[in-house]
Amino acid sequence: MSKRFAVATVVLTLSTAPAFAQTSKPQQPPPTPSQSPRTQPPAETSRAKSATNSDQQFVKNVAADNMAEVELGRLAADKATRDDVKKFAQKMVDDHGKANDELKSLASSKNITLAETVPATHKATHDRLAKLSGAAFDRDYVREMVNGHRKAVAAFKAEATSGKDAEIKAWAAKMQPTIDEHFKEAEGLNRGAVGTSGQRATPPATSKPAPPDRPATPPSTKPPAGQPANPPTRP
Repeated sequence: MSKRFAVATVVLTLSTAPAFAQTSKPQQPPPTPSQSPRTQPPAETSRAKSATNSDQQFVKNVAADNMAEVELGRLAADKATRDDVKKFAQKMVDDHGKANDELKSLASSKNITLAETVPATHKATHDRLAKLSGAAFDRDYVREMVNGHRKAVAAFKAEATSGKDAEIKAWAAKMQPTIDEHFKEAEGLNRGAVGTSGQRATPPATSKPAPPDRPATPPSTKPPAGQPANPPTRP
């Protein structure tokens, strides 16, 4: 009897051991997918990258234009014949040189690599103007300034309005009045040259024509006072 009880006890103990082990083991929650807080959906990442590229391209374009303006300004300050063109050219050297120094510092802080030489298109313009002289040089240089600054006005306005990088956008807004002023001055110089000669427009002479020659006044035939108009004829 005691042996049966002992065997039954052992069997019962062995049969309940796995169940006890299963119930005593703590259950872990199923793994949940984790997402880094910095992770953005593909569409948002693409838009952010595009905006950054747009700001960077603006900086690169302006830096190249500044270098070209400085070189053309130096050329015009030496070759121009009109004093007002020479003065404008020197202003381009000073203003665009200062602007490019600021832009280089800004680009460095944004890890934007700028070109060290003038692009081929700008170099071709420089070489073409270098072959001109006199009034023809004045005319073509001023026209280049008008066309170049017209494009610059639009580019700076777009960046100052729609730029995504706060610092680049602020710099564009600060420089915009200067670019507008350059454009207006270039237009004024362009109005001072006409035709293909490039000479300043000179209004035609407005002097009054000389009056026609008057016929000589015949001597007066009026008789002196007290004498008849037709004295009698002597026989």
